[in-house]
Amino acid sequence: MLCLRSWPLATVLTVLAAFPVYSADLRDQAALETFVDGVVLPLMQNENSPSGTVAIIQDGEVLLAKGYGYQDVETRKPVNVADTLFRPGSISKLFTWVSVMQLVEQGKLDLDTDVNTYLQGFKIREKFGKPITLRHILTHTPGFEDGGLGYLIIDKPENLIPLSEAMERYQPERVNPPGAQSAYSNYATALAGLIVEQVSGLPFNDYVQRNLFDPLGMQLSTFAEPLPAELEARMAKGYKVEKGTYVEKPFELVGNFGPAGGMSTTATDMMRFAQAILNGGELDGNRILKSETLDQMLTTNFAQDDRLTGMLLGFYESDYNGNRVVGHGGDTQWFHSDLAIDAGNRLAIFVSFSGTGGRIPRSALISALYDEYFPAALDSPVPPADFKDRAGRYAGTYGFWRGNFSKIERAFGVGNGVQVAPTEDGALLVAFGGGAKQYVEIGPNLFQERAPGVTLSAGISPKKIAFQENEAGEVTGFIMDGLPFMSLRKMAFYETPSFNFSVLGGGLLLMLAFVLRRFFQRREIAALKPADRAAIQAAFYASLLHVLVAVVGVVVIASVMDDLMSGFPLSFKAWLVLPILASLATLYLAYRTVLVWTQGALAGVMARLRFTLVSLAALALVWFYWYWNILGFQYY
Repeated sequence: MLCLRSWPLATVLTVLAAFPVYSADLRDQAALETFVDGVVLPLMQNENSPSGTVAIIQDGEVLLAKGYGYQDVETRKPVNVADTLFRPGSISKLFTWVSVMQLVEQGKLDLDTDVNTYLQGFKIREKFGKPITLRHILTHTPGFEDGGLGYLIIDKPENLIPLSEAMERYQPERVNPPGAQSAYSNYATALAGLIVEQVSGLPFNDYVQRNLFDPLGMQLSTFAEPLPAELEARMAKGYKVEKGTYVEKPFELVGNFGPAGGMSTTATDMMRFAQAILNGGELDGNRILKSETLDQMLTTNFAQDDRLTGMLLGFYESDYNGNRVVGHGGDTQWFHSDLAIDAGNRLAIFVSFSGTGGRIPRSALISALYDEYFPAALDSPVPPADFKDRAGRYAGTYGFWRGNFSKIERAFGVGNGVQVAPTEDGALLVAFGGGAKQYVEIGPNLFQERAPGVTLSAGISPKKIAFQENEAGEVTGFIMDGLPFMSLRKMAFYETPSFNFSVLGGGLLLMLAFVLRRFFQRREIAALKPADRAAIQAAFYASLLHVLVAVVGVVVIASVMDDLMSGFPLSFKAWLVLPILASLATLYLAYRTVLVWTQGALAGVMARLRFTLVSLAALALVWFYWYWNILGFQYY
């Protein structure tokens, strides 16, 4: 699961500046360790990441394998790189993809066959007149919406259900035709794992153990949840900082979607997998894939724009200073990891850090290594003289296709958006996640970063972006280099954060003002004619309910946020009653508004206009609840 927020580049640069320039020789292991320590340790301390693990190999030689911090903060048990387990999150998907390709090798699966051919017990719902295939799934282009609240990561073993039941129960809506847009999908990956299970006749966890972990000698790796007793004592604990101290969090259970992120492993075990990939599918005489099958996996199978990095089969590619790197990142709530495999330099890197702040060193280290040991000449392009005349077509707010559209989870993305705006000197300013970056046109709909090294957001520092357009030549979205699994769409005005926060903020301020004014005028209201009093009371109660929706919602969501991945607490469900009541009260208010104008209630046109404004604001809030799936109990 990918978590996006800004990270302090200035901190990283300050840390790196404090160390001498090295010979750019990775085999100088003492210098490499000093460099890695210089990046990792300050970021772990500054970002409250209590534990981490790093492993780097080149040409089959371990250059660095080191643990950082504490596996258990309370007992101060240090991390042992070869013995302490971490949660690699979505890096687990690579083992699902390799399992699929093993069955493709055996002729039991075909990448271009309708997945419904392989599914037993339920089917993927038909839509768009085009079936979903494994190739779509392995390139994150099946067209599913995203989802996860209430079921993706749970904390109680009794809530684990069989993979087949989870895939049937939590089947998401299809929002794009297969192959049209890339949108990262945990569901699709877990579905591929179910296909492996049903076609092979082995439970998925057993299949991976027998066909990947055992042949590769990954003795401390498992998809089993909860952890077997012999591994539980080795697991790094997950923590969140609360009131200035580390608070231990439960072991995250991803078993309902296990093939998408349920693995536990060590850094040294992950290096065995990476070395097998570098060796063409073989390690220590044991082969997990034929070399030609692995070549197929590591060939670009989908790209929204051929000028940018693309999706392989399961793996995705990145460009680090001109070096092609394949691999995968992974995030759970409490662990943040990355695996980078560089065949050109016979190099592999695995990192994992715990805590909510662990995403910062996770994002910083690999790029810092490449900048230090494989530097590239800085290239800052000059804006074309005529770009100002064309810049307006790119301006707007864009949203990731990886998002929820049919459930209440959609509401948690109301503030998300990537802003694109022209600059005064002929570039584009792209702002997201608290960061901003400028891009200069270098080709048709293609832009390159203006100042290399500036970071847009955590884990996102694309060197290039490419815009999409429809047949009419209208810009409809764009793609970021290094994120081939998440294309963006151009939002309509009513989807944008600015519009929705205006509706929400303006409406609530008006509601609150009306409530306060009428509360202090209650004696005057009591003396009004019955029709006037009924109208004022209708507006008062509707306004009060809308204010309560916001106030109670903020309190409830803040108190249960950490629990929403595993389920919807009763307090959250109870809160959802309020938008229903507020909407019903608004309908009655609209009825009273009609009577105000048709029966002459409320003396004076201005009084009626003020009353109508309150009614319209209440209706706008009802639209907001409806559009963002807050109206009703829209969750699994």
